[in-house]
Amino acid sequence: MTKIWIFDLDDTLHNASAHIFPVMNQTMTQYIMDHLDLDEHAAHKLRKHYWRVYGATLKGLVRHHNTDPCHFLEETHQLENLHDMVIQVKRLRHTLDSLDGRKLVFTNAPRSYALRVLDIMDIEDVFELIFSVESTKFHAKPSVRGFQQLLKTIKAKASDCIMLEDNLEALKTAKRLGMKTVWVTRQLHKPSYVDYRISSVLALTHIKI
Repeated sequence: MTKIWIFDLDDTLHNASAHIFPVMNQTMTQYIMDHLDLDEHAAHKLRKHYWRVYGATLKGLVRHHNTDPCHFLEETHQLENLHDMVIQVKRLRHTLDSLDGRKLVFTNAPRSYALRVLDIMDIEDVFELIFSVESTKFHAKPSVRGFQQLLKTIKAKASDCIMLEDNLEALKTAKRLGMKTVWVTRQLHKPSYVDYRISSVLALTHIKI
């Protein structure tokens, strides 16, 4: 059996919470203010509500407000100073290269942003596929439809896959489909649907899967 390593991008392969997410959250809030004619407090509240309910703000906007997903993604992921915002992870490439099997990225971010981040980190060529939110036909994680679209694309069974994520809801879907699950977090508790918990992707070399 060939292992298939499926990596989330933000807060899994790199720390997006430090510099990127605060800016991106603000641009998403501003987008909602501009396009739904809401004040900042109401827009912020709506953005967080959709993220909690659907796992992605975009899904709520598309479902309830007919938002053009491509326009939303383009407007909210421009991040002109991205190169200065990405935190490099030493020995990440070495760790990824040491893993036997196929490797791909599965992200709720748009493809253009994902490619920029991976290029900045100099690991883009490690992955055979970047499966972005456009690839899921905008059925972002944790939607089972996005996962099924991925499995169909890579022509693989869920039982051959190992999903690495910081988001528990996405891992819950992965486990339900039959994937092995690795939670990348500094939290100590481990839900039953998580097979392994590691504080960093670099710790993959310390566990046997």
